[in-house]
Amino acid sequence: MSTATRVPQEERTRAMRARLLEATVDCLVERGFSHTSTTLVSERAGVSRGAQLHHFPTKNALVVAAVEHLTDVRGADLAAGAARLPTGKRRTRAVLQMLADHFTGPVFTAALELWVAARTDETLLAAVEPLEQKVGRETHRLTVELLGADESRPGVRELVQATLDLVRGLGLANTVSDDARRRARILDRWALTLDAALEETS
Repeated sequence: MSTATRVPQEERTRAMRARLLEATVDCLVERGFSHTSTTLVSERAGVSRGAQLHHFPTKNALVVAAVEHLTDVRGADLAAGAARLPTGKRRTRAVLQMLADHFTGPVFTAALELWVAARTDETLLAAVEPLEQKVGRETHRLTVELLGADESRPGVRELVQATLDLVRGLGLANTVSDDARRRARILDRWALTLDAALEETS
């Protein structure tokens, strides 16, 4: 088979896999892990059952691939948010809002479904854990950079970690009910607290 013939097929395969992974993420958000099935995903992606089974023969294989896809999507989501941040006095509050938007968005909801499922599934846990660690490290690094925080100073690393724990917790609360108004008040106060604390350590 010539390269000219092979490349379009490779592109079609990549596009089909991407549709399957996006459909998996959508199903996780809308229906949860327990109600996500390979049949449902293939129907949603517009991919034949046979083609889907060829690439992802089991639900776990499909979900593990979706975990890897989600890792890339979450990284791109954060990078895009960072690129839109303002400078000046309101920057800290804007950083917090960017993080809160990420942790209350559909990508985080899908990841949360995988965390819960992985708690009792060793195969899924083996895939989820290292990828979550990767996301955690990258999110921490990005937050340090965006806040201009100097982690060589005592207490600064803990402030960054507390910030990420806070926005992650607010994201969890948002899965139960719309918490936007209370979340905004908390973020307003934490931005003031964080600015003051970072100034003290500078």
